[in-house]
Amino acid sequence: MDKNQATGLFLISALLLVYLFFFSPKPPKEQPAAKATTTAAAKNGTAAAPAAPLDSAAAVQALGSFAAASQGTAQQVQLQNANLLVTFSSKGGRVEAVRLNKYKSFAGKPLDLLDSESAQLDTRFRTTDGRTVKLSDLYFQPSAVQAVTSGERKGQSLTFTAAIAGGSIEQVYTLFDDSYEVGYALRMPGLSASLAQQPLIFTFMDRVRQTEQDAQQNRNHSTINHYLVADDHGALAEASENPEEIKVTEPLKWAAHKHDFFVASIIADNQFSTGTFNSTVNLQDSTFLKTMSTTLTIPVADVQNGKAEFRYYFGPNSLPILEKVAPGFERNVYLGWGIFRWVNKGVILPVFHFLEQFISSYGLIIALLVLLIKLVTWPLTYKTYVSQARMKVLKPEIDELKEKYGDDQTKVQSETMKLYSAFGVSPLSGCVPTLLTIPILLAMFQFFPNAIELRQEQFLWAKDLSSYDVFIKLPFYVKWYGDHVSLFTLLMTASTLLMTWQSNQVNTQMQGQMKVIGYVMPVVYMFVLNSFAAGLTWYYFVSNMVTFGQQFITRSFVDEVKLRAQLEANKIKNKDKKPSGFQARLAEAMKATQEREAQAKLGAAEAKEAKPRKPTRRS
Repeated sequence: MDKNQATGLFLISALLLVYLFFFSPKPPKEQPAAKATTTAAAKNGTAAAPAAPLDSAAAVQALGSFAAASQGTAQQVQLQNANLLVTFSSKGGRVEAVRLNKYKSFAGKPLDLLDSESAQLDTRFRTTDGRTVKLSDLYFQPSAVQAVTSGERKGQSLTFTAAIAGGSIEQVYTLFDDSYEVGYALRMPGLSASLAQQPLIFTFMDRVRQTEQDAQQNRNHSTINHYLVADDHGALAEASENPEEIKVTEPLKWAAHKHDFFVASIIADNQFSTGTFNSTVNLQDSTFLKTMSTTLTIPVADVQNGKAEFRYYFGPNSLPILEKVAPGFERNVYLGWGIFRWVNKGVILPVFHFLEQFISSYGLIIALLVLLIKLVTWPLTYKTYVSQARMKVLKPEIDELKEKYGDDQTKVQSETMKLYSAFGVSPLSGCVPTLLTIPILLAMFQFFPNAIELRQEQFLWAKDLSSYDVFIKLPFYVKWYGDHVSLFTLLMTASTLLMTWQSNQVNTQMQGQMKVIGYVMPVVYMFVLNSFAAGLTWYYFVSNMVTFGQQFITRSFVDEVKLRAQLEANKIKNKDKKPSGFQARLAEAMKATQEREAQAKLGAAEAKEAKPRKPTRRS
């Protein structure tokens, strides 16, 4: 690599180190298995232990005409399809637990996205006589589970009803076959006159359990996303360990609690009026990684007019699935920002999904992805190599300049630029091609840790390509390294050092500190990438080996004798040609620097001459 490439690599590495400082891995804490709170429930509901009834007088005082519904027995009822097992409680008529049937936790246990200990969903409203009624204070009567059909879709429906003087509260849930969505309708027939003209308040408190191998990544990737009716996306800071809050005063379409690779969300068929989102982290809590809370307001008119209809989404954070759920819902899959998201969404994922139709091994898919990317970018790689070869051919002339001007680096650089201009060589010709491949390089840092396609996919010794591979488990924890040895990271480091050595054989201009940086940075990467996704380090290892092969092949196409003849022809052609563009501006800048240094030296010499000498003492 030449000086420009090395400078670019150094700057990229510095940015990565700053980023990784805030995401430095911590040793994963042992987490107790999520307690299974669902019970085998018959279609007509299974009775649980009776809840302690409220004092009748107190209930009447607090709930008024709704007090009769505050007495009852809690039951659990379930809706189930191939994807979901959703458990409801008749106390509140609400979702109590959700199990994802097709997924397991990192420990191999059933994956409970929500359970009665970790999550609470509730809705409250104001009555015309000033009382606040929470649905969780009321007991609902569950109906028998009914079969439903909508077009070609078939599923199940369940209705919870609480009888109120003069009317009722109904909550209807629908789960279609092969779906991750649960339809939800809230109706209050006959109670319009009892409702104050204030929005209903929906709340969702969610304490995230560890479901992945890396607790730190699991925590850092958990957040609350929301989407405005005005087509705008917002989110809490993912990796912050400080309390976070966002208040939204505009209408919203949906809010989603993202648990790294899974999502629990509510989507309004109409809209929510406002929303407030909070998250807190207690690093001393060994059970819950993060606590997230959502508060949404439901227009009272929607309830009165039978338009309070919603959908819950409980499922994987998979782009092809989320794109079909709601507008902007695919933003729950974080693929980077700006051009990096475009590269991942528009290039990497489509190619990845195409390859997985034919290949079952995701490690091989990653290797093929590398080959395709290297094939497409080979013209840029070739141009970079030719630029390095030109520098090598001009080495004798540059060595003469260094010998002639000695330690005057400004003069050496100035004359070197003149030399480049004379031979028609651009100092950026080897740097620009490398910069053009950087968006792909950095996009991969977001793709592999966030791609659910790689979750728990095994390859060689790696048990999960979305998390780090553990080749050796250390009995202690090392800051910036972890408590394990990632063999993919070691292979990546070794291959990068090999590439650096090979590049230095071609580009003999690399000397001094820049040459040392080329060897130091791979070692730095070995520490900071040890806890990154195994898919990422495997990708870079394969990429390095393919690049090594490309350079070997490209070398056979570059004839240094012919290249020297071409440069000599350029020298004759450019004999009377003045520098233009970037080279001209760079030459002017160097000339100005030389003049300033000359003036500084002259000023220092004059000051030294003008300094009064001490009188000589006579004996």
